[in-house]
Amino acid sequence: MTATDAVPPAPTFREAAGYWLKLGFISFGGPAGQISMMHQELVEKRRWISEHRFLHALNYCMLLPGPEAIQLAIYISWLMHGIKGAMMAGVLFFLPAFLLLSVLAGVYLNFGDVPAVQGIFYAIKPAVVAVVLFAAWRIGSKAIKNGVLGTLAALAFVGIFFLDIGFPWIVLTAALLGAIGGKWLPAKFKGGGGHGAANQQYGPALIDDDTPPPAHARFSWAKFTVTTLLFAIIGAVALGTLGGSADLFHMGEFFLKAAFLTIGGAYAVLPYVYQGAVEHFGWLTGPQMMDGLALGETTPGPLIMIVTWVGYIGGVTKSVLGDPVAAAYSGLAGATVATFFTFLPSFWFIIAGGPLVEATRGELKFTAPLTAITAAVVGVILNLAVFFAWHTFWPKATDADPFAAPFEWLPILIAVAAFLALWKYKQDIIRVIGACAALGLGLSLLP
Repeated sequence: MTATDAVPPAPTFREAAGYWLKLGFISFGGPAGQISMMHQELVEKRRWISEHRFLHALNYCMLLPGPEAIQLAIYISWLMHGIKGAMMAGVLFFLPAFLLLSVLAGVYLNFGDVPAVQGIFYAIKPAVVAVVLFAAWRIGSKAIKNGVLGTLAALAFVGIFFLDIGFPWIVLTAALLGAIGGKWLPAKFKGGGGHGAANQQYGPALIDDDTPPPAHARFSWAKFTVTTLLFAIIGAVALGTLGGSADLFHMGEFFLKAAFLTIGGAYAVLPYVYQGAVEHFGWLTGPQMMDGLALGETTPGPLIMIVTWVGYIGGVTKSVLGDPVAAAYSGLAGATVATFFTFLPSFWFIIAGGPLVEATRGELKFTAPLTAITAAVVGVILNLAVFFAWHTFWPKATDADPFAAPFEWLPILIAVAAFLALWKYKQDIIRVIGACAALGLGLSLLP
C-alpha cells in the first residue's frame, strides 16, 4: 500500500460484527497472538485504525486489570460504533470460546479423555509457541524504536523470567521510567509509529493519527460519573438475582473480585483462581483445573476464559440449580455467572475510561509512560513464549527439575515450521494453527 491510497470506507455495524465474530473463532495464541491478529487485519489490511491510535489504545489496555486483547477489541469497536459497538465486539470476542469450553466441559465430565482431541492439542501447543514468539517480534519491531526502549524490554524479560518479579511491578516501574524519560529524554519516548511512518507503510486509516475523537468519545466528568453509576447498578442487580443460590452468589462475587486482580494477564490471576475455586470453594479438583488450563491454551479466545470451565464444572459439582438431573443446566448457569462477572469490569474500563484516554492522546506526559510500558511488555511476551516452549518441549518439567525427561523433538520441529510459515512465508495465523491441528489429528490416528 502507498500513501496515495484513499481512506477506506467506514464499515457498517453488521460488517464490523462479522469481523469480531470471526476473530472470536480464530483468536488462538493468547493475548499476544490475538493482538497480532488484530494489528494485521485492522491496521495493515482493512486500515480501520492507524498504528499510532492502535498502540495508544493497546497501551491503555495493558495498564488495566483483565484480558487486554478483548479490551482492545472493545476499545476499537467503541471508537467506531459507540457503546453498542463496544458491547457487540466484547460479547462476540468471547462468545465462541464460552460455547466451546462449555461443550468441552460437558464432554469432559461425561466421556473422559478423547484421544483425537489430545492429539490435536499436542500439535497446537508448539504452534502457540511460534505464534507468541512471532507476536513478540512483530510488536517489538514496531514499538522498540531505540536502544533505551530496547533496554527496557530486556530488563522486563530478565525481571520476570530470572527474578520472578510480578508483572504489576514491571508495569509500574516502566511507567515511572517512562514519566522520567519523557521529561529528560523526550525524543526517546515519543509514541510509536507516527502519522508519516504509519501512512507510508499501510496507507491512510479510517481512524487516523489526526482524526478527532467522535462525539461519544469526548470526555466529561458528568458522563464518567453516570457511566460508573450505571455499571455499579448493573453489577449490584446481577449479584442480587443470584441470592437464591449461595453457590452462584459466591461465584459471582468471587469472579468479580478476580476481574480486578487480573493485572498482567490470566497467568497473573490463575493462582488466585486456583486457590479460591479448588481449595476454598471446592468447585473442582486440581487436576480438573489443570485440564481446563490446557484447553484454555488451545481454544480460541482469551486464556482467562478458563473461568467458563471453572464455572461450568463448579455448577455441576455443586448442583447450583438444585436438580442433579439437570447437570448441563447447572453447568451453564455456573459458566454464565463466572464469565459475566469476569468481563463486566472490562466494559466499564473502556466505556467510562476511554474518553479520558482519547483526551490525553498526543500529550507526552501521558504517552511517554505508556510507550515505556509497551516496550516492557515486549519482554514479558517473550517470557511467555519461553514459558510455553519450556512446558511444550519438556512436558514433565517442574521448577525443581526444569529439564525432566522426556524431551520432545517433534514439537520443536512443529514450532520451527510454524514460525517460519508466519515470519518468512507470511501465512495467516489461522492457517498455521489449522495445519498443526490437522497434523495432530493425523498423528492421533496412527497405530
